[in-house]
Amino acid sequence: MADRETKIGILLGTRGLVMAAKREGRPANADVMLELAERVDEAGLDSVWVGDSLVSKPRLEPVAAMSAIAARTSHVRIGTAVMLPAIRHAVPLAHALATADVLSHGRIVVGAGVGGAFTPSQAQDWIAAGVDPKTRAGRFTELVQVMKRLWTEDHVTFDGKHFALDDVTLDPKPVQPGGVPVLLATHYRTGSERQALRAARYGDGIIGISDYPDDFAATVAKVNEFAVSEGRDLANFEHVYYMTVHVDDDRAKAKEEAEDFLVSYYGVNHWGDRWGPWGTPDEIVAKMQAFAAAGADHLVVRFAAWDQLAQWERFRADVLPAFRGSIG
Repeated sequence: MADRETKIGILLGTRGLVMAAKREGRPANADVMLELAERVDEAGLDSVWVGDSLVSKPRLEPVAAMSAIAARTSHVRIGTAVMLPAIRHAVPLAHALATADVLSHGRIVVGAGVGGAFTPSQAQDWIAAGVDPKTRAGRFTELVQVMKRLWTEDHVTFDGKHFALDDVTLDPKPVQPGGVPVLLATHYRTGSERQALRAARYGDGIIGISDYPDDFAATVAKVNEFAVSEGRDLANFEHVYYMTVHVDDDRAKAKEEAEDFLVSYYGVNHWGDRWGPWGTPDEIVAKMQAFAAAGADHLVVRFAAWDQLAQWERFRADVLPAFRGSIG
C-alpha cells in the first residue's frame, strides 16, 4: 500500500478516434475524446493525456488537441504520453507549448521520449519530418535544454550539434514558474544508464510505460540516485507510470477486445504480459496498487477498448473508489 495519495489520469484516444473513423469509413471526429475529458474533469481526477506520432500511427496533433481540451476543462492537468519532440524544431515547439500553457492557465505537462525508429514504419515519422532518425537521441537532449531556457530566460544563445540559437527571446512565457514540466520517458528493460542520467539531469520527472512493477521500482531508484548526485531537489520530481487496461468481469471477452484494439493500434503484439490486466475491477486495482507501491506518484490509465466512454464509466464506478479506498 502506498503511503501517499497517488494521482490518477486518463489517456484520451487521439489515435483511437482516427482508427475508429478509418474502420467505419467516415471522417475523424473528436467529440468522444472531448466528452471524456469533460467527464474526467468533472469527476475530480488529476489529469488527462494525449499521445503522439506523425504518420506511423496516425492521430490528432498533440498540442492542438491539448489546447482544445483546455477549452473544455477547468481543473485537470493536460499532458502528453508521450510526445516525440525531436521530430519538431525546438523553437516553434517551445512556442506552441507555452501558448497552450497560457490557454490552459498553467495546466500543461509534457511526457516526452526519444522515440523509436526500429521498423520502417517508425522511421517514416522521422523521414517525413526531414529528420535523420539516427540523430533523434542527440536532438532530444538538446531540445529539452533549449525549450527550458526559452521558457525561463530572454536573449537565449545556444550552440549545439542539432540546434543553434543566437539571442532568441520567446514570448509569451508559460504561466507555470520554471516553464512547462517535462517528464522524460525512462525504462528498465529497454533503457540505459544514459537515459536515466538524462532524466535526472534535465527532466522534471520520469514517465514509464513498458516495465513490470519491480522494474519500475528499480528505474525510480536509479533516476533518484542520479538526480541527487546532480544536485536536484526530489521534492517536486514526478514519477509517472502509464498503464493499459480493459475493465470487464468476463476475462475472455476483455482479452479479446483489448487485443483487437491494440493490434489495430500497433499492428503487432509487442506488449506480451507487461500490459493489462484485461479483467475485473479487483485485478486492475491490484495492478494499480503494485505500481503505486513501486514508486509511481501518478498513474495514467489507457483503456484498450473501442468504447472509451463505457470503459470510463466502469472504471469510475468500480475501480476508482476501490483504489482510492486502498490508499486512503
